[in-house]
Amino acid sequence: MTARTACADLPTFTVSPADDSFCQNPYPVYRQMRDLGPAFFWRDYGHVTFAGYEEVNALLRDRRFGREITHIMAREEAGLPPIPEHLEPFYAFEANSMLEREPPAHTRLRTLVTRAFVSRNIARLTPQIETLANELIEAFPAGEFDLLPSFCEKIPVFVIADLLGVPRDMADQLLEWSHAMVAMYQFNRDRAAEDRAVEAMNAFSAYVQKVAGERRKKPRNDLITALVEARDSGNRLSEQELVTTVILLLNAGHEATVHALGNAIKALLETNMGSDSRFGDPEHLPDQVEELLRFDPPLHLFNRFVLEDCTFAGVRLQQGQSVGLLLGSANRDPRRYPSPDRLDFVRGGKGHVAFGAGIHFCLGAPLARLEISAALPLLFNRLPDLHIIENPVYADRYHFHGLKKLMVAG
Repeated sequence: MTARTACADLPTFTVSPADDSFCQNPYPVYRQMRDLGPAFFWRDYGHVTFAGYEEVNALLRDRRFGREITHIMAREEAGLPPIPEHLEPFYAFEANSMLEREPPAHTRLRTLVTRAFVSRNIARLTPQIETLANELIEAFPAGEFDLLPSFCEKIPVFVIADLLGVPRDMADQLLEWSHAMVAMYQFNRDRAAEDRAVEAMNAFSAYVQKVAGERRKKPRNDLITALVEARDSGNRLSEQELVTTVILLLNAGHEATVHALGNAIKALLETNMGSDSRFGDPEHLPDQVEELLRFDPPLHLFNRFVLEDCTFAGVRLQQGQSVGLLLGSANRDPRRYPSPDRLDFVRGGKGHVAFGAGIHFCLGAPLARLEISAALPLLFNRLPDLHIIENPVYADRYHFHGLKKLMVAG
């Protein structure tokens, strides 16, 4: 524990995100965390953590906090450990990701891809997503089956692959690379997971470079072509930034949405609200989607660095310090959402922080919302007798919160 992470005047909380009881249902623990006050020291992570809605929402938008710290101070000054030699390639790759950068680099990278993800452009994908959902439903096996690989995984990866211009028959390989890479952000990663992440990053990068080379010779109407043209026209996009951006879009474009779809379907089946005739009504569907995202979001913890000495919510923080923002807890804060542990389409989930907020608000939020709103009403309309036949189990992948499998019949 370093001087930049320890806060002697804050309450301390200890719970390992790898504990099965926490993994399966973290929400009772979040209540205990919120009861500690605006902030507490999470010993297992070694950083100050904020769990209430007001604090998390405000901190996400506060420019005194950011995803990057090494642009203003050295790693050792911030109390960060040296990068192990075997992980140097991965961190060099991540250094080009808009997810890990602050302005002006973040602004430049995000601007290049924002247009493809604005709501009016994404809305055009509705017929494509509905067609895909219907095709997947038609292909469901008879009897019992796992809905995650049959439905929840395929919709996001096929849609983002189509946008980027990657063949759908690469889906399984993309998922394998993606799972290996995002394991770097899990609480309980080990050396084997780190080695797999570096291997996947190298293979994924080589594939994207190959596709980019093909687009230079034969452009198409896809996002990879647009990024190649931005790179080659001197629009301030380096070759490595191009590769990292494509991989980020593929990973982020489906990883969280898979969990969002699975968690939403689980919630709808457990409450029988999916079979309610009011579910999927066009007038109320947007609010229903927001409530599903609030109720059981796919990402539960984001981190920020303190960019300048400051006091936030009465807590003194030092430049370089890492702080945790509990999105999953904020979305269940009763001060913001009365009876937060109940799925409530009447109250709704307006203002939830499942996608973050501020300049790092999830770029793919419009696409994720569309995939949920287009696919789920079709699923429940076509399979009104769909039901869970085995207790759903969440995967040990915190800070992600998603199911390991979802066995259903109907």
